[in-house]
Amino acid sequence: MENIKINVMTLFSGYDSQCMALDRLKANYPFFDYELAYWCEIDGNAIKAHNAIYPQWSDRNLGDISKVNFKECNDRKIDLMTYSFPCTNISSSGKQAGFEKGSGTASSLLWEVERAIKELRPKYLMMENVKALMSNKFRSLFRLWCSTVESYGYSNFVNILNASDFNC
Repeated sequence: MENIKINVMTLFSGYDSQCMALDRLKANYPFFDYELAYWCEIDGNAIKAHNAIYPQWSDRNLGDISKVNFKECNDRKIDLMTYSFPCTNISSSGKQAGFEKGSGTASSLLWEVERAIKELRPKYLMMENVKALMSNKFRSLFRLWCSTVESYGYSNFVNILNASDFNC
């Protein structure tokens, strides 16, 4: 099999569980490799954890997504962009204030991802969030997001996964 190496950008990175999943993939498939071209996180503790796990990429944090000029990230073609935007205003354990564009909620930061998609046009997108995103309360907003992504030429595949089904 031909060797594959992809450039990855993670938004709302946290300690980067997405890269941990890619590390598992890499361990199981020696022909696969990746490089974290950019990541985006503002929480100080998450940044410390990220840098402890991935010190080789500590200088690639773009910081506050609302202030990122994605045009400056065009030096590397992004193959995979992941985004795990804040669930604080969606989760059933939160205030459920929503994620409408321009609402100012932490969860509305999802709409900043649209700027990244428009500018960088990654080959693949992967979003992760809480099950409540598919609830009656938020389903229409989620569909609006899916339509937005589709307007840029992407197809959506949606699935609700339970971590316990994957020995997590």
